Amino acid sequence: MRTALLQSSGRPGSTVENLKVLDDAADRAAAAGAGLLVAPEMFLTGYAIGDDIARLAEPADGDCADAVAEIAGRHGLAVVYGYPEREGDVVFNSAQLISADGTRLANYRKTHLFGCFERDHFTPGDRQIVQAELHGVRVGILICYDVEFPENVRAHALAGTDLLVVPTAQMHPFQFVAESMIPVRAFENQMYVAYVNRVGQEGEFEFVGLSTLAGPDGVARTRAGHAEELVLADVDPAFVAASREANPYLKDRRPGLYGSLV
Repeated sequence: MRTALLQSSGRPGSTVENLKVLDDAADRAAAAGAGLLVAPEMFLTGYAIGDDIARLAEPADGDCADAVAEIAGRHGLAVVYGYPEREGDVVFNSAQLISADGTRLANYRKTHLFGCFERDHFTPGDRQIVQAELHGVRVGILICYDVEFPENVRAHALAGTDLLVVPTAQMHPFQFVAESMIPVRAFENQMYVAYVNRVGQEGEFEFVGLSTLAGPDGVARTRAGHAEELVLADVDPAFVAASREANPYLKDRRPGLYGSLV
C-alpha cells in the first residue's frame, strides 16, 4: 500500500484553508498511486492556536469529518488526519482514519499529553489500541508523544499492527525522535511506522519536519526535510510477515519477568 506523508502546518486557525491543503495533497497523492494519505497532529485547525482549540473542536462525525470523507471519496484514497475532537464539554487531541469510500474506520484520542500547553487544552484518551484494516494492512494510530513510550508501540505489536501511523507536532530540539527513535521503534516492534510532522514556526513552537516512514528492518523508506513536502513510500505486508519470521524479538519475550514495569 503506497502511503503518502503530508508534512505541513497548513493554515493555523482556518479549517477551510486546511481542508483545501488536504484536498490538494490528496490529489497529488492519488496521482502517485497512494492508497493512504496521513496528515500531521491537529492538522485541521492548527496546533498553537490557544483558546481557538476549544472553539474549533468538533465531534468525530462533525462537518469537518464529512468534508474529509468527501475528499477521500473524490480522490479514491484513505485519509488519516489530526483534529481537536469535542465530546460534550471535553476536548481530545484526536486522529481519525476515513476510508476511500468515506467510512469512518477508526478514531484515536491521544493518551499521553505533552507539556502544560496540551494539559491545559485537552483531556487524555484512555484507549491504547485503535486499529482498522486497510488494503490487507492492519493500521494502528498513535499521536506524537505517545510513540515515545515503548509500552504503547509494543502493545500495538502484540495486537498485530502492521503500519503504525503517528500524526505528530514534533518541535525543536527533539528532532532525534524522528531521526533515531522512529526507525528503532519500527525495528524492535517489527512494523512500519509513519511519523508525520508539522513544520516551521507556529506561535512559541518551531516544528522540525523530518517526517519519515520506517520499515520493520529499521530502514527509513522515505524522509522529508525541513520544509512543506509530500513524500511517499510503500508498505508491504509480505515483508512484515517475513521480517517477523526472521526477527526473534516478539517470540523471545518473557512477560513473566516484566511485572515490575507496571
